[in-house]
Amino acid sequence: MKVMFSAFSLTLVALAACPGAALAGGVMGADASHCASGRGPAIQVNVSDLKDRTGLLRLELYPANDKDFMRPDMDLLAEGKTFRRVTIDAPGAGPVSLCIRVPHPGRYAVLFLHSRRAQDKFDFWKDGVGLRSNARIGRARPRVEDAAIDVGSGVAVVDIKTQYLRGLGGFGPSR
Repeated sequence: MKVMFSAFSLTLVALAACPGAALAGGVMGADASHCASGRGPAIQVNVSDLKDRTGLLRLELYPANDKDFMRPDMDLLAEGKTFRRVTIDAPGAGPVSLCIRVPHPGRYAVLFLHSRRAQDKFDFWKDGVGLRSNARIGRARPRVEDAAIDVGSGVAVVDIKTQYLRGLGGFGPSR
């Protein structure tokens, strides 16, 4: 007797054996439903060039001005300014897309961080960083112009390449 399985039934078996697979390739993070549904306003960041799949991935939202970009979150929140952070465990495989909702349409700065040792503080020697412009960061503090993005009432999509410390030249993309 010949047994035949459809692609659908094999997919169901695979999902039952590995429930996390259902999320593979989808948008991740606490705000994922805003991007998946297109509800917005939100920013979907498609991340590439991760050095490895360890630790935590963070997406941070700041006001798009020099004074507030990368300021401590507690200071921004105490002053009633925009700050939001989405954190996920680095997925073992597959594409990485994170979603972060924004309070209203406007201009924001978005910063991606790869905390390889899952620490709250950025480790200059180990961790990765990425900006909307994908410009090489080098040894300088990231510029708000390289992180700024305009968000309408829907979902703004941006591709970010992760950069890691590369010797004396500072942060740059992986080769």
